[in-house]
Amino acid sequence: MSTFYSAAHRAVRGLAGFAAFAGLALAVAVAPLQAQEAEAEAPEFPADPADVESIDAIMAAVYDVISGPAGELRDWDRMRSLFVEGARLMPTGVDQNGVRRMGNWTVEEYIDRAGAYLEEEGFFESEIGRVTEQFGNVVHLMSAYDSRHTAEDAEPFVRGVNSFQLWNDGERWWVVSILWEDERSGGEIPKRYLGTHDHSTGVDHSMHGMDADESAEGADKEAQEDGEGHGDHD
Repeated sequence: MSTFYSAAHRAVRGLAGFAAFAGLALAVAVAPLQAQEAEAEAPEFPADPADVESIDAIMAAVYDVISGPAGELRDWDRMRSLFVEGARLMPTGVDQNGVRRMGNWTVEEYIDRAGAYLEEEGFFESEIGRVTEQFGNVVHLMSAYDSRHTAEDAEPFVRGVNSFQLWNDGERWWVVSILWEDERSGGEIPKRYLGTHDHSTGVDHSMHGMDADESAEGADKEAQEDGEGHGDHD
């Protein structure tokens, strides 16, 4: 741990020097980048405009494309069309020995590693709450989910939170990354994630029958409690 800390500390100090010339480097890079983008070919997997016209639309499309009954093939080209080139999907969790783990997959690696399971076992994942933050064309969402093997299952076999990064290129929305972790004992989903709150507008919405005022009430208090209750995550 001490070795890791020392390396991380050196990296942070190095970032200060990097920042001194980052602005100049960006200015030099913009012109050729714009030329490359102008010459770029059409996407290999064109998206349905209805899937990418809004934040709600692309979020619904992500959950929908991975869901379906056992034996049903998924439309993986549709999934590919939702993600920007170079996008990452990163599952996290704690193994049986209590060691924290994180995968780091491309979209193709996700399809290769998870696709067969989803199609063979049956998998329905639904969004059960969301907190949205937006600055310009960049959006971050904490999207709570539950997962079932069939649409008729009375209870989910797992719940958790997906951390989405989205970007709008002026014409459509893209998924840049998804980082997620399943709920576990001692790591329950905060109540403030089980409604919907858009920090860019300050508006609360209801989701899955939850009263939005109830979901937002006491969020600051819960955030403090979460920090006290999950100190092992530091």
